[in-house]
Amino acid sequence: MRSVTYSMNVSLDGYIVGPDGSFDWSAPDADVFRFWIDEIRDVGVHLMGRRLYETMLYWETADQDPALGDAELEWAALWNPLPKVVFSTTLSEVQGNARLASGGVAEEIERLRAEPGEGDIAIGGATLAAEAAASGLIDEYRTVVYPVLVGGGTPFFPRDERRVDLELVETRTFSSKFVYVRYRATR
Repeated sequence: MRSVTYSMNVSLDGYIVGPDGSFDWSAPDADVFRFWIDEIRDVGVHLMGRRLYETMLYWETADQDPALGDAELEWAALWNPLPKVVFSTTLSEVQGNARLASGGVAEEIERLRAEPGEGDIAIGGATLAAEAAASGLIDEYRTVVYPVLVGGGTPFFPRDERRVDLELVETRTFSSKFVYVRYRATR
C-alpha cells in the first residue's frame, strides 16, 4: 500500500508560516534544496490545498527563467510532470498536471491507494494534513527544522490532533544549521 507522507519546512517552534503569513525564513540552502529534489523522486502524487497550489504555480513556468540554476531546473523538471490533486472550494480550474479533488481528503487518499501506482502520496499544507491526520491517514511526518522562532502562525501539527505515537526513522543535519527529522506513525 502506498504511504501517505506529510513533509514541510518548519520553524523550531513548530510553524510553517509566521503570524504575518510569511515563510521567507524557510528558503533552503543548496544542501536542503538538493535533499528536497531527492525526496520528490519518491512521490507518485502530491495533494495540496489552494494556498500551497498557488504558491507552487511559480514552478509551472520557472524553467523559462534564464537566471535559474541547475538545481532549480532539475526541481521544475521533476515537479511539473508530477500528478497533483488540489483541494479547493474557490478554484474552478487548475493548471499543469493538476486536477481538482472531487471529494474529501480521506476519500481521495483511499481512492489513490486503491489505484495501481507507485510512489508516496505526499500531502503539503497544514490544513489539508490536519484533515488527513484526523482520519489517521498520515503514515510519516517529515520536517526540515529551521533555526528560527516565529512566535505564531500556521502550525505544522494541528493543535486538536489526536494522540499519535511515532517511531524515529531518520535524522540528518545540513550545514550544522538545518535538521531533517522523519517519523513513522505506529498503529
